[in-house]
Amino acid sequence: MIIGSVSENKDAEKRISVTPDNVKKFISNGFKVYLEKNYGEHLDINDEKFSENGAELFSDKEKIIKDSDILLQLNLPNEDDLKRLTPNKSLIGVFDPSKNKNIISKLSGNKINVFSLELLPRITRAQSMDILSSQANLAGYKAVIDAFSFFNKAIPMMMTAAGTIPAAKVLVVGAGVAGLQAIATAKRMGAIVFATDVRMASKEQVESLGGKFLVVEGSENLETSGGYAKETSEEFKKKQEELLTETLKKIDIVVCTALIPGKKAPVIIKAEMVKVMPKGSVIYDLAASQGGNTEFTKADEIVDIDGVKILGDSNLLNKLPISASNLYSKNLLNFVINLYDKKNNKININLEDEIIKKTLVK
Repeated sequence: MIIGSVSENKDAEKRISVTPDNVKKFISNGFKVYLEKNYGEHLDINDEKFSENGAELFSDKEKIIKDSDILLQLNLPNEDDLKRLTPNKSLIGVFDPSKNKNIISKLSGNKINVFSLELLPRITRAQSMDILSSQANLAGYKAVIDAFSFFNKAIPMMMTAAGTIPAAKVLVVGAGVAGLQAIATAKRMGAIVFATDVRMASKEQVESLGGKFLVVEGSENLETSGGYAKETSEEFKKKQEELLTETLKKIDIVVCTALIPGKKAPVIIKAEMVKVMPKGSVIYDLAASQGGNTEFTKADEIVDIDGVKILGDSNLLNKLPISASNLYSKNLLNFVINLYDKKNNKININLEDEIIKKTLVK
């Protein structure tokens, strides 16, 4: 059974799906590993690191795709590469099925098993495979670091003989995995942190990290059975806007993390709210690639509105590619081991397994 992976478009995606450490683990579980030459060169991981652990490297990308039983990627391969996939092979990655429905339907029609790991159910057994959580943790951390780098004042309170510098005030919008990491990172750096979320279940988590939770009336009813935020009513939005408008008058840095799976990001920070913020404030929008949580967000651009900077990367994890690759690769390893029938050396697509059923897309 052969695991394969080819290089992504390195201008858009610097992460890799298979790390040297996980090559060794795949092989210990009975797989061969085929990788494209110079697979990790852009991360200063030379081919020897992979081959030392048992991987075979080829300059012929077509061979890797054709020979691999399981192809591990981050994004959907290009059209030419997809044509090289043959029936009964498996393609595993993060493929945004709602956006790429036609491509995935065609692959499925050609008897290719496509697994998209952002669809993993939120169950205990799937936690070690949860690519959304592992990547969101890093994104929450990096968003705070980047936002602070654009803020022209010190973050912690400093008492000196010349006077006292007050601590920066940070608001985190959305207290999921990324939001909680943003809160923890900002607190460690000495900021005063506030947070808001439509799910009252997140209040205890925010407070356990030292954040101050802003309660919007009605929050307790806005959580799905899977733990995600629901879309809000117009009445709730109005109450939320009033609370945020008042809060933002004293906030230096905002980190937006609010997302609804499979949908455009909700616009939470409206134009009039930005205008009440102090000049020199910074908003980092982690939802930029899905439209943004502010009215002004433009992915990969810095927008200045009356002295308030709004920024957001379409792929923030390109700034932490080694850490992100290590976590993503381990998630993939755990998923493949769950999928693999080692005794019979085959992929076992058991649709009674909720993990497989939820991630297999057609």
